[in-house]
Amino acid sequence: MTLVSQPDTSTPPKNVYKFRDLTIEELKNVSMTYPNFTFSMNTYTFKDGSQKDLLNFSGTVPVKYGNSYNIPIRLWILDSHPFAPPICFLKPTANMGIAVGKHVDARGRIYLPYLQNWSHPKSTLIGLIKEMIAKFEEELPLYSLSSSDAARQSELLAYIAKITEGETDMKSRSKTGGRNEGYFNKITIVGAGDLGIACVLAVAAKDVADKVVLLDLSEGAAKGGTMDLEIFAVPNVEISKDFSASADSKVVVLTVNSLGNAQTYLDVIQSNVELFRGIIPAVSHYSQNAVLLVASHPVEVMTFVSWKLSSFPKSRVIGVGANLDSERFQYVLTNLLKAEVLAKDAWVIGEQGEDKVPSWTSCNVVASQTEAMAAHDSREKVANRAMEILKGKGQRSWSVGLSVADLADSILKDKRKVHSVSTLAKGCCNINSEVFLSLPCILGASGVIEMVRLEEDPLVQEKLQSSAGSIHDLQQQLKL
Repeated sequence: MTLVSQPDTSTPPKNVYKFRDLTIEELKNVSMTYPNFTFSMNTYTFKDGSQKDLLNFSGTVPVKYGNSYNIPIRLWILDSHPFAPPICFLKPTANMGIAVGKHVDARGRIYLPYLQNWSHPKSTLIGLIKEMIAKFEEELPLYSLSSSDAARQSELLAYIAKITEGETDMKSRSKTGGRNEGYFNKITIVGAGDLGIACVLAVAAKDVADKVVLLDLSEGAAKGGTMDLEIFAVPNVEISKDFSASADSKVVVLTVNSLGNAQTYLDVIQSNVELFRGIIPAVSHYSQNAVLLVASHPVEVMTFVSWKLSSFPKSRVIGVGANLDSERFQYVLTNLLKAEVLAKDAWVIGEQGEDKVPSWTSCNVVASQTEAMAAHDSREKVANRAMEILKGKGQRSWSVGLSVADLADSILKDKRKVHSVSTLAKGCCNINSEVFLSLPCILGASGVIEMVRLEEDPLVQEKLQSSAGSIHDLQQQLKL
């Protein structure tokens, strides 16, 4: 089908496509290169329920995998094309099964590095289709069904048809085999430095997840820790440089930090922002229901950056915050200072580093104001002793890795356990700015379920407000 023969279905309407001439030019090239493609306008339904009339085209691409195959595909062209990548699906016939793999999910949705790295004018539809063919020649996305299998496939194809019409919230019940079959609790850890590898080992040691993907974003071949992980074959761990390997993760842990030549602290953070700008949209795209767990520094700012770049709800973007400090604090109170009663409600909150502060989520009932003051003073003395003991304790990679595994365990297993994590503090302690601070929160499968109310303490509130002010001032200087 050519663009001029049926302008009503193949030519983008002026009131929909922002860059109509550029889009037409691209589609002409596609039509000339792949004359079997047919074009039409249909309604696409996005996950949030919104709908748009979008141009889409379907046809087959030639793939050599021993023999030659014609793989049926369908591409939806967004109204911001060519500045946004198309949405791609397989379009199997009744005698075809979907081979779930690195670049294809059970619904037939296609994920490719080319889509993730889409950038006009370098990226084109022709280039995308060429990469699609190349990837399919490495791993064939469809297979032939027997007549009995084809009958059982009909229900799946009904789902596929609806999905390729835009109903992206439908879930296939396909029993087709694939590399992700059987994996329920999947974690992706971004960054293969010491902290990233420590997180992998801690998660594996505590048996937190069914599968762990380590995204190694460093240049060159595997070296150091990632090579050792491959050599000694840690069970259920996959190392990849491809964001699509993270697809359908329930938790994504961010451990990366920029190693640039920044001169000032602000420059260092801005370098991290630029690094995250290329990471967060990618992992958010492939794992749209994940909880983002940020361990990069400074954790409060980078959790805020992750929240903004992902557009996830605040409950699903958290930082490791003072979880490690709180666990240590409670351990010292219980085991060294023999103050087990106090330890149950004791937390380290606020900002990581020297400005963190001990606090409490409840207080003992006392008979008089005098007794209350005495109990408060006694508790403060014990807390100060505990904090003094903890001063010499650093946050080494392996200890932070154990803390990350602890948080991931509470999320994946929906434990509803309280942790001190970096969460959006706006509205707490008279904080009016969008900043993330460590506060005691109940964690579950959807991230932060509820913030636990702190005991009112003017000094603690003052410190939290001071931290919020300095963090907000720093965030205002960043280019997001």
